[in-house]
Amino acid sequence: MNAPDSSALLDAAIVEHADRLEQQVILWRRHIHANPELGNREFETAKLVAAHLRKLGLDEVREKVAYTGVVGVLKGGKPGPCVALRADMDALPVTEETDVPFKSVVRAPWNGAEAGVMHACGHDTHVAMLMGVAEILAAMRKELRGTVKFIFQPAEEAPPQGEEGGARIMIEQGCMKNPDVDAIFGLHITSRQHVNRIGYRSGPLMASSDTFYIALRGRQTHGAQPWAGVDPIVVGSQIVLGLQTIVSRRMNITEEPSVVTVGSFQSGNRGNIIPDEAKMEGTIRAFDEGHRNHLHECVHQISTLIAQSGGARAEVKIGRGYPVTSNNAALTEWAVPVLKRVAGEGAVGIVPKTCGAEDFSFYQREVPGFFFFLGCTPKDRDCKKVDANHSPRFYVDESALKLGVKSLATLAVDWLAANQP
Repeated sequence: MNAPDSSALLDAAIVEHADRLEQQVILWRRHIHANPELGNREFETAKLVAAHLRKLGLDEVREKVAYTGVVGVLKGGKPGPCVALRADMDALPVTEETDVPFKSVVRAPWNGAEAGVMHACGHDTHVAMLMGVAEILAAMRKELRGTVKFIFQPAEEAPPQGEEGGARIMIEQGCMKNPDVDAIFGLHITSRQHVNRIGYRSGPLMASSDTFYIALRGRQTHGAQPWAGVDPIVVGSQIVLGLQTIVSRRMNITEEPSVVTVGSFQSGNRGNIIPDEAKMEGTIRAFDEGHRNHLHECVHQISTLIAQSGGARAEVKIGRGYPVTSNNAALTEWAVPVLKRVAGEGAVGIVPKTCGAEDFSFYQREVPGFFFFLGCTPKDRDCKKVDANHSPRFYVDESALKLGVKSLATLAVDWLAANQP
């Protein structure tokens, strides 16, 4: 009778630990859910995480990285490379409308106003799952062939106005150094898949996200004498229509999709006065960095030239947000069989691109990265009809958490074993 190989033994150990920890992970998740904190304000969540990592005896636990981030380093019993696992910690300014017993009733200041606070995107589950993974891998320290870095990141949903935060600042403050990270994995819970299903995509998975601002200057006059001024509302309306031709007429849609949307148009305060100014704000989404830059050029060119043709002036500012979340092709090819081994062959599949954005993309600019989706909708409900992430009624079937723990733990263990120098 052949002895089981080491990978089978490690798989069995991860499953055993994940089964044992399942209820604890759920309790962590419920505590964090009932006590949500906004970006750069995750003080209590960070304390919980740091205390847990120290209790596990990690080799290093750094706090206050990018305001409230926590980075833990676990050195295995055998030499090898370094793999990172990331979880985001922040909640959203959303007032919860679910009826779960651990419903959030927290309110907090946000950008000058008070708001309800809720983990409406599932970051509470991400933190709880990675805490569970840390406990499993700490217990398997002697078998690890390298180092695991646990990155608990603040402000993925963006920091408050006037502040910096998130993955970019974590990187600037050294979360990928000492030891240097060689690859990184992350996941996101989603209502768009049923519980215990995993979705992935090689290459572009989530869009870049940029914001544009257009300040349009006309010349005020009486509404009964439009010829005596320059109407920024009419010119602005032409700009809105002109911007809609960028994707339909300027972009090669056979390569990648893209989006240009004007979401805010403000001007005037009386029906019989043509105002001096109009202001517009919108979003730009792309799945290719070259397309992203071209979209920026088109927004600027169309806005300024239409304004000029109408006798107005347009000032265009574009704020660069998150890059394209693009999974490394080789790392994806390697990771998919691992996920199928953990979740089952039929439970892992390719998902469409999504125009949502993720600052996990900044880590992927530093090292090869793989980001995947973990379903959380009960099997008896229609994924197309349930409330999506960011909804005040967003609901997580907590039986999904154990699969997330097993997936991240197995990816880390297997990647270290497969990438020995």
